Amino acid sequence: MNAPAADLHYLELSELAARVRMRAVSPLEVTRAQLERISRLDCSLNAYALVLADDAISQAAAAEAEIARGEYRGPLHGVPVAVKDLCWTEGHPTAAGMLTHRDHRPSEDATVVRRLREAGAIILGKLQMTEGAYSDHHPSITPPKNPWNSDYWPGISSSGPGVATAAGLCYGSIASDTGGSIRWPSAANGLTGLKPTWGRVSRYGVFELAATLDHVGPMARSARDCALLLATIAGADSKDPTSLLESLPDYVGLADQGVKGFRIGVDPTWNTDDVDPAVQATLAEAVEVFRALGATIVDVVFPKVEQAILDWAPNCAVEAAVAHEATYPRRKSEYGHVLASVVESGRALSGTDYQKILLRRLELRGRVAALFGTIDLLLTPVQPYRPLSLESIQTLGEQPHLIFKLQRYTCPFNMTGSPTITLPGGFTDAELPIALQLVAAHLNEAALIRAGVAFQGETVWHHRHPVVDGRTS
Repeated sequence: MNAPAADLHYLELSELAARVRMRAVSPLEVTRAQLERISRLDCSLNAYALVLADDAISQAAAAEAEIARGEYRGPLHGVPVAVKDLCWTEGHPTAAGMLTHRDHRPSEDATVVRRLREAGAIILGKLQMTEGAYSDHHPSITPPKNPWNSDYWPGISSSGPGVATAAGLCYGSIASDTGGSIRWPSAANGLTGLKPTWGRVSRYGVFELAATLDHVGPMARSARDCALLLATIAGADSKDPTSLLESLPDYVGLADQGVKGFRIGVDPTWNTDDVDPAVQATLAEAVEVFRALGATIVDVVFPKVEQAILDWAPNCAVEAAVAHEATYPRRKSEYGHVLASVVESGRALSGTDYQKILLRRLELRGRVAALFGTIDLLLTPVQPYRPLSLESIQTLGEQPHLIFKLQRYTCPFNMTGSPTITLPGGFTDAELPIALQLVAAHLNEAALIRAGVAFQGETVWHHRHPVVDGRTS
């Protein structure tokens, strides 16, 4: 007997897709179960900014009828997902966590949303985020809560996607990452998150924070799920001239090819200097898993990143000032303090100082590209801290050197545009997830997916789920 749809909320997206294809599961029943679960649980989790219940039911009914007629579109057909609330949705508000955009109803979908719809995915709604995708929520918005422990940080800008996916309120989500916003929420919520190469996924219809730093990518329960989502949303887009023209590999078809023969670089100093012992232990265990899978572990020296981390904030600020020039300072009173301060600092930076930042970025990008001429992947922490409580996050905010430390393994890969994957790698004694990060050369997301699938074939961390309704499955 097939499990009732209400009991399937923690299935991996790929597993649900297989059941939908075999018509063992009804897209309409699954969607109704997801909407009921959102209605029951999200009042305490605050993951959704907007639930599109009527639209989702209509899409699910259409998907079910198409599949019954043999018109199967592919592995996302009939699968409920959600998108961060900076992705345009035709006719529905896209607020980007801001008061200034709360009534903005786009006349078309973002390219990533359109591609999801064309694949037959069911869009459950829009997921909550920080104001303008920077570091803090607007004072009028209640932040999402970490489903593992509400006293702990759920991650930054893409906290809504992280909480919803981890808590079984969608089967996968689309998020964005400008300085860590796919990776930190994936780590905090025990998820797999893939930040593609800059330009691999179209940014058309995705509200900008900083155009040359913004990456759009999937968050899901496994690397295989991320492959399915990335294969759907990636690729050149005439509406986004900055999207990359290179052809897409078969992410899903390559997923099971393993890592035998891969050279995985590890900088033993960078990965351990002032890094929490629990994080170090997670990386050490991952090294042994990859070695057993046939990869060669290579000691490397990663280029110095201190200047890149210092440069990230003013680089982001200048681009944010451009992104907000239609509403700032004209509607300054509707901005929260943090985002307003960022825009102000961007407006104040000189052109020569900005150019120096761009030149340093190019130099770092070249050095990192040279490193990837000697290795296939790089293994690093996501953050040097063990899971952070909300209280400790407030402490970080008051001490810039601690924020600098938090950004050590994230911001540099926005400055270079490199693709990364975040994988659950263990748990603390307090039952909170710890993650690891793999980085690849530009356009080599396939290697990240192969490594993620291989690692998750040997580990169980991605199968663990938070207890949010008295049960874990």
